[in-house]
Amino acid sequence: MGVRLLVLAVLSVALMVVDARFTLLKPVRSQMSLVLMESYWITDLPQRLWQGVASQFGSRTELVAENEKLKTENLLLQGRLQKLAALTEQNVRLRELLNSSALVNEKVEVAELIGMDPNPFTHRIVINKGERDGVVLGQPVLDARGLMGQVVELMPYTSRVLLLTDTTHSIPVQVNRNGLRAIASGTGNPERLELRHVADTADIKEGDLLVSSGLGQRFPAGYPVATVKEVIHDSGQPFAIVRAVPTAALNRSRYLLLVFSDNRTPEERANDAAAAQEAQDRQGGEAAVPGAGAPVPAATPNPPVSTPATPAPATTPAAAPTTTPARSVAPAAPAATPAKPAARAPTTHAPAAQPARPAARAPAATPATRGAREE
Repeated sequence: MGVRLLVLAVLSVALMVVDARFTLLKPVRSQMSLVLMESYWITDLPQRLWQGVASQFGSRTELVAENEKLKTENLLLQGRLQKLAALTEQNVRLRELLNSSALVNEKVEVAELIGMDPNPFTHRIVINKGERDGVVLGQPVLDARGLMGQVVELMPYTSRVLLLTDTTHSIPVQVNRNGLRAIASGTGNPERLELRHVADTADIKEGDLLVSSGLGQRFPAGYPVATVKEVIHDSGQPFAIVRAVPTAALNRSRYLLLVFSDNRTPEERANDAAAAQEAQDRQGGEAAVPGAGAPVPAATPNPPVSTPATPAPATTPAAAPTTTPARSVAPAAPAATPAKPAARAPTTHAPAAQPARPAARAPAATPATRGAREE
């Protein structure tokens, strides 16, 4: 019996070392998660049943009061959303001016907490979304109040999330009031974070809101992380001691959000923004070409319209009636000659003045008058 126990103990230690140092057991753990997922669902079943029964027998008064409260909150949130929409559009316009394509609205997916790591020295939780749902390593996780952590282990239908307060986790943050950058690290206490290497003369005080700075391209910028609770200045130390409280309810949140942020590099974002700007300029140029060419066909018909005002041959038949009406057809032949200036009129700048010359050449009908005198 003692030998078996010793062998099992050695085997257990060997498996723990291999699991901690190497990735050989990762496929095995992935397959075991399929079996453990059923155990999570079974252990959570009593709470689900209790919640269903309590919701069925809730009093009407409580439901009416909750309904009114939700209506009021919805109205307030709608007002804030309108202001946020205006600010978002303004942000988009300013980023367009800066030729930047930073993502404004990230895609999110709702997940549910189904388990916690039993190890008291690690702060990890298990959620019901895995690799089959599109979850990736390092994906940010947040609740309704702020950032909670990031995905550190993937399984087919579940994932493990490392919380901000774990001793091995750090996140780049900045003070929302003045933009001061720092690193917030976990302390092992679910209610406390510490800011490392903050200068003793830094402009930071109690009550400042710390938000994610976006450095490192892991967490999206602008999400609440913690609120400064205590700032200790020691004249003998080069750095101040800054403690903060996480804004997220790490011990109470059940429903979480998985953030699908833009994974492109800054160079790719700049190239995409430049390509989009070139396409927009090209489209605007093509739309401007028909508008600029529209007046051209309208101007070209003008010279032919002015040419009908040149019927100088109409004046020549006026002299013909002085002779015999039968011979008045003879000027029709010279009348074809004035058509040449009319054809050249579109090339001149003042076609209206050109027909005056054919009118002066009316003596072309003189042979007819001479013939009439000879008769």
